[in-house]
Amino acid sequence: MKTWHKVGIGLGAAALVGGIVLFSINQANKGVVTVQTAKVAKLDSLVSQVTASGEVKPTTYTNITAQGFGRITEILVKEGDHIKKGDKLLLQDNVQANADVQAQDAAINSGESSVQAADASYKAAQSDLLTQEANLEKAKLDYDRGQGLYKDGLIAKQDYDQRKTTYDAAVATVEASKARMLAQKAQLDQVRAQLNQSKAVLVHTKDVLSKTTYYSPINGIVSYLPVRMGEYVVPGIQNATGSFLMTLSDMSVVTSEVKVDETDIVNVKIGQDADVTIDAVPGKVFKGKVTEIGSQAVLRSSGLATTQTTTSNQEAKDFKVVVTLEDPPENLRPGLSTTAKIKTAERKDVIGIPIQALAVRSRKDLEEAAKNSKKSGNVTLAAPPPPAAGDPKKDEVQGIFVVNGKKAIFRPVETGISGVTDIEITKGLQSGDEIVVGSYKALRTLKPEAMIKVDNSAPKKTEDSQ
Repeated sequence: MKTWHKVGIGLGAAALVGGIVLFSINQANKGVVTVQTAKVAKLDSLVSQVTASGEVKPTTYTNITAQGFGRITEILVKEGDHIKKGDKLLLQDNVQANADVQAQDAAINSGESSVQAADASYKAAQSDLLTQEANLEKAKLDYDRGQGLYKDGLIAKQDYDQRKTTYDAAVATVEASKARMLAQKAQLDQVRAQLNQSKAVLVHTKDVLSKTTYYSPINGIVSYLPVRMGEYVVPGIQNATGSFLMTLSDMSVVTSEVKVDETDIVNVKIGQDADVTIDAVPGKVFKGKVTEIGSQAVLRSSGLATTQTTTSNQEAKDFKVVVTLEDPPENLRPGLSTTAKIKTAERKDVIGIPIQALAVRSRKDLEEAAKNSKKSGNVTLAAPPPPAAGDPKKDEVQGIFVVNGKKAIFRPVETGISGVTDIEITKGLQSGDEIVVGSYKALRTLKPEAMIKVDNSAPKKTEDSQ
């Protein structure tokens, strides 16, 4: 046999053996899933947080609106100024209001003079009545004596008639004096009422005048000032609001008002701690506490409360949550963007695993895997627990894939609180168990009792395209 024949036969035999080896390896690795694993360990602390964004808002603020008609004649503050309660803020045209006050002052002076004159006339009428009553008493005595003397025949009929006439005239004079006194009293009451009316009008005109000067009702800063000197402003009428002048904010107590998703609001409680970051103050975290939780959902797109809409809406909703900062910086301004991380729960010394390791499988798949395990004589997977009564997820079971030799065994677990990256396992795992934690694609399709290959090497970095 020639040499080249021998070489050809040798190469053919080697190729055949290589093919058989490759075929064997391929068959052995058929159905094997490459996974990443990790050991279960206890965590010193696991914190559950709700993260929400919002803005800085003061606890106390007030919007100053126009109180009367007129032009702005002077603005005494500017945005960012610190002001105290009672400080002057703005002046409005007051020529007409000032003239009305002066005219009413003059009317009151005239009214007071009228009251004095009417009071003097009333007192004169009272004195005249007293005089006429004294004259009546004297005339009555003369008439009574004249009656006795006339009966005794001691005076003439003419003298008796004269005394009677004098008495009757005195009675009429007294009645006339009483009438004059009552008239003077009525006149006095009238001018007094007019004076009181003028004083009430003066209060009104002074109030109108006072509203041309605006004072600060709180301590704080001028956080917004949209108007300019010379602008014409009008007060609110019925349902129309008046001209907006400025916003004053008391920054002594500052809050972060955030919007919490409806799925997280049930975990938020009054008094919970929160870490607040402010975009304008990078690198700093401010401590705070939840002080208010809204009871009405707000539509995320429009910001309107659900009670303000008449149609059914399935869009996402938020709830307002107020976090009061414990030590806010002095340079904060209302409206700055904030992010609050509210600590809703905390556990110490717990078994925790990466959240992505938690898987959900159908009860049917688990039952089939358990049957196949029994048939093969290698029982590694127990039947899934029976569904709880009324459980809306009775057809699904949550669990972890535990490494058992070269297989991934699905083990049902019970969970507790969730952190940012980890979740608490309250039942089903022990410290030291090796579990499948990746990749996401593998976990999504991994079946119970599947053959696995562990590869915990660091993933290769892809080169950036130039």
